[in-house]
Amino acid sequence: MIGRLNHIAIVVPDLDAAAAIYRDALGARVSPPQPLPAHSVTVVFVELPNTKIELLQPLGADSPVRGFLDKNPAGGMHHLCYEVDDIIVARDRLRAQGARVLGDGEPRLGAHDKPVLFLHPKDFCGTLIELEQA
Repeated sequence: MIGRLNHIAIVVPDLDAAAAIYRDALGARVSPPQPLPAHSVTVVFVELPNTKIELLQPLGADSPVRGFLDKNPAGGMHHLCYEVDDIIVARDRLRAQGARVLGDGEPRLGAHDKPVLFLHPKDFCGTLIELEQA
């Protein structure tokens, strides 16, 4: 059901500093910061030959990653994002198997302007999973 790994998301306390590490120290191509008010985060994508790293910084006090950063002040891995061909079919199949979809269960547009859903980490070995329609 899942396709390729789209990205690994890392929450960071300082987006500019984190982007500089990937760009300057590691020589990666890094996108400009992109505010996503609908998700209350600002993102930067680090382009790799086989996937991407998504650097996330909270945008506003009500950001869902604010609590993560409060518990992990230095930041850390937040979620894995896998591509699926049909996000509704994937959601319904996962729900039928007992997986919990976060929020209201309806896809929202993600950073790539494609529908995304998040799956409860307790159902996936302690890892938050994002599904993105390919």
